[in-house]
Amino acid sequence: MDNTDGVVLQLGSGFQPYRQYLMEGAAKRRPLWLIDDEPAGWQLPYLVGSSVVVPLEGAGLVLDQAGLLAAAEAVARSHRVLGVFTYDEPSVIATALVADRLGLPGLTPEGAEGCRNKVKSRQALTAAGLPQPRFAVATTADEAATAAADIGYPVVVKPRGMAASIGVALVDDPAGIAAAFDRADQSSRSGPAEYHGGALIEELVDGPEISIDGAVVAGEYLPICIAHKQLGPPPYFEEIGHVVDGNDPLLTDPELRELLRAAHAALGAQYGITHTEIRFSSRGPVVIEVNGRLGGDLIPYLGKLATGIDPGAVLADVAQGIRPQLDSGHRTCVGIRFCYPPEDCRVIEIGVPEPGAVPGLVEAHPMVAAGATVRLPPRAHIGRHAYVICTADDPATCADRLTAAAELVELKYEALNETEYSGRPW
Repeated sequence: MDNTDGVVLQLGSGFQPYRQYLMEGAAKRRPLWLIDDEPAGWQLPYLVGSSVVVPLEGAGLVLDQAGLLAAAEAVARSHRVLGVFTYDEPSVIATALVADRLGLPGLTPEGAEGCRNKVKSRQALTAAGLPQPRFAVATTADEAATAAADIGYPVVVKPRGMAASIGVALVDDPAGIAAAFDRADQSSRSGPAEYHGGALIEELVDGPEISIDGAVVAGEYLPICIAHKQLGPPPYFEEIGHVVDGNDPLLTDPELRELLRAAHAALGAQYGITHTEIRFSSRGPVVIEVNGRLGGDLIPYLGKLATGIDPGAVLADVAQGIRPQLDSGHRTCVGIRFCYPPEDCRVIEIGVPEPGAVPGLVEAHPMVAAGATVRLPPRAHIGRHAYVICTADDPATCADRLTAAAELVELKYEALNETEYSGRPW
């Protein structure tokens, strides 16, 4: 790769099986310089250079923002920096700070905070008069109980600054509110210090849920793909599968497009890539949250397979303030189903079916190695051991194929039979 025309900074690289395709797509658009928490390894084929910034002590995956800014400025002294992006939740704020410091397109620090901080999101959307759940902020279990009584059960209890439904729970009655608050409060303490403690108490919105990965360029909102979400059994909001239809009529639905535009305007998100969650309730579409990065769970990868649009290339374009090309002649339906063990366990062996074992099965992969421990909510979240991906001509057929493929995944395990588990609930 030739870096004479400049580089795009990437903050964080994530879990290789979930994110490598994004780096590959972005690197085809512009030379990449990675700033991460450890030396580059698998990322090297996609880079012209890299810098290492260690996480803050005791802050989990949260990198030192001052260190990130210094690393970005050092790159800017030797290279022409054209843009900066991230697809990792913990780096959303830092990426906005780098863009602001270097005068690059992207989410502003205020816009990133509006997405990252669920309390500020709710406040901004409320001020704009947009449809969302009724909510309250609680700093103690007693405040959570009062808020839930005011809103009316059932309620959703969630941390103020986490992602991937970590620490989120449905509470049906007053008996469960204290435990749900404590779980959300504890979960929040793995993220940035400004989001530590407390929880949001929200009205439960009825209806099916979708997520939209989209680009915003100069205030224009452009949907990339829409995923229809499948949730696990309550009270937890574990995301066990997604289906992306490249011909989804919601992609051009004027009411939804206007709601998405207005929500991003209210949050101050004029440039960037976002992942928005919407529920279609009895009162119409309701904004659940807006995240300042691409979706997880391989949703952008499903979008690539379903639409032909490369999300990594879109990342690189939008980072430079370029309106991405989202037209594609390739349109189909693609879904993913994650496999969970029947109980907390230690994995002995995982067997996955070969592509074509059921009609439409294109991929099946283990997600953990032999010897790994896998725990279910509430002891842990995202306790998956494998996934399958299927294609079809329509969502219903895709869902049936995913079920058939998931049934072919074989898990040999040893039950943990733990009476207590002191680890974190994620």
